[in-house]
Amino acid sequence: MVENKISNIILGCAIEVHKQLGPGLLESAYQECLYYELRKAGLTVQKERALPIVYKDIKLDHGYRIDLLVENKVVIEIKTVEAFSDVHLAQVLT
Repeated sequence: MVENKISNIILGCAIEVHKQLGPGLLESAYQECLYYELRKAGLTVQKERALPIVYKDIKLDHGYRIDLLVENKVVIEIKTVEAFSDVHLAQVLT
């Protein structure tokens, strides 16, 4: 499956989770529900997968932990905020 198709399914699942839960929960709640929806949609999903950092040909095991990895192609990093600020808004360039 190509990344664009996977992304479309992910967006649909994320919208469903948001419709059901609404705003204001911890990232872990959204992660579990999105994981459920993605698996229900037939996608292969891994949670909390370790991703080492490679620095100057040295593999450092204490690197990064991916929230969700979908179909071994798309990384999902879930973030929540208490309130939106200007940094969260898209800027239109003219």
